[in-house]
Amino acid sequence: MLKNVAALLLDEVHPFELGVLCEVFGLDRSDEGLPVHDFAVVSAEGPVLQTHAGFTISTPHGLDRLEEADLVAVPAGSHFMDREYPEDVLAALRRAVDRGARVLSVCSGAYVLGAAGLLDGRRCTTHWRHAAELARRFPRAVVEPDVLYVDDGSVITSAGTAAGIDACLHLVRQAHGTDVANAIARRMVVPPHRDGGQAQYIKRPLPRTACDTVGGTLAWMEGHLDQEMTVEQLAAQAHMSPRTFARRFQQETGTTPYRWLLRQRVLLAQHLLETSDETMDGIAGRTGFGNAAALRHQFVKSLGTTPNSYRRTFRGPMSVSEAA
Repeated sequence: MLKNVAALLLDEVHPFELGVLCEVFGLDRSDEGLPVHDFAVVSAEGPVLQTHAGFTISTPHGLDRLEEADLVAVPAGSHFMDREYPEDVLAALRRAVDRGARVLSVCSGAYVLGAAGLLDGRRCTTHWRHAAELARRFPRAVVEPDVLYVDDGSVITSAGTAAGIDACLHLVRQAHGTDVANAIARRMVVPPHRDGGQAQYIKRPLPRTACDTVGGTLAWMEGHLDQEMTVEQLAAQAHMSPRTFARRFQQETGTTPYRWLLRQRVLLAQHLLETSDETMDGIAGRTGFGNAAALRHQFVKSLGTTPNSYRRTFRGPMSVSEAA
């Protein structure tokens, strides 16, 4: 059941993330035959709240409004990573879950759920920039930094702003069916479901090599990503035995030569997809994957989306013919 929805606001709330909740759950679309939610904006810290954008939001609803909600949604806010939260707010969130309601966070709102203990033992996510800190602050949480949202039963967490839309439409789809979710998505002019995860949006520049004994070999590898490489060849390049090279490589990079090489090839493929009009076979050749099928396989495995989808996302419709 999803009829009653409350957005729980704390000081310095981000208006855009709040707007996502208002747009999905707060609009009356009954003229289109769509269900109407009993939606309320609830203040956790007084009747007037500051936003991070410099204006205020006022609402007559306090924490008692949460007691009747089927879904309590917590949008992002400034400094959520390092602030403390009122105990009555955390207790209200725990009561909601205990009585069978669901809670949803958008972006850094996950920190509020974590402070309430609701992420303990649960899979969860947040914006990729905050994922490592979320895992450090709440070590019992199972943080998945590459996904757009996680539905772990009574607790749903989402990544950045647009991922909040994905999570909200997912909840609508569960409660009211695909047709309703698709209709709302069309009104919002957004896809009803996005492929892939937020790994494709993480900015990971090609790293500079700064290792003591394998740094020269790493630089050589970066310059020859289109070539086949074996540990024996790389060890010879570094003037070491294969066993010593593999051990030193692991110590200085934290990974194996194969995984390091694969990551650099995917990074280069991302760069070429964003900045060039090369065909998929051309990019596959330059990145050492050999052919478009192998490029697609490793790209999907690493980023959760296809090379063509990635190119459309970051460059828009292309004027050149793309290989399958």
